[in-house]
Amino acid sequence: MSIFAWIVVGTIGGFIGSLVVNKRGQGILGDLFFGVIGAVVAGWIFNAFGHPAVTGINPDSILASAAGTILVLVAYHVLRSSPARA
Repeated sequence: MSIFAWIVVGTIGGFIGSLVVNKRGQGILGDLFFGVIGAVVAGWIFNAFGHPAVTGINPDSILASAAGTILVLVAYHVLRSSPARA
């Protein structure tokens, strides 16, 4: 898959995932960043189980990217909200 397709799928999946996690999104750059990371995470997880997840600009890839984005955002919010350790 081309880098352009990863960016498109990641942006759409990031937008959907960020709306699910915090209802207002992360802004266009945040959605893009977390979406592409989420697409990579989803691709890695799905491939580990023998199923290609992000294969192009299609509904399955967008849903996989959104699921990956949700995982990444939940981890981000958990790590960001944890108390500072001295």
